Amino acid sequence: MKRSFLLSLFLLLTGCALGTSKEIKSAEKLLSQFECKNIESTQLAHSPITSYHERALALSREKASAYIDSYKSGDVLFKIPLDHVVQQQYDVYKSACEALGGVQNNESSSMIDPESTPL
Repeated sequence: MKRSFLLSLFLLLTGCALGTSKEIKSAEKLLSQFECKNIESTQLAHSPITSYHERALALSREKASAYIDSYKSGDVLFKIPLDHVVQQQYDVYKSACEALGGVQNNESSSMIDPESTPL
């Protein structure tokens, strides 16, 4: 009885670790696409709206990176998968980039299929 319990516990923990590893790799791949081109901050008209979008651009990338680092150290901060959290930050980043007149890569429109994993 003890052996079957320990074996079950081991398999459960191994499965969780592999799932988390896959989430981290997917999130890191998405983080690598946080790139906004054709923005020259010296040429932007500095207004409160521009400042807001510049901060959103920087903070969304920083948050996504911090979330990934937390998951790597074993801290699970959210009940939804890590790659979905990073996708949300990517959406904020993309919106801020477009608002500032920047251009994103064509391949990075959306990494996660919302129907593929239930929340």
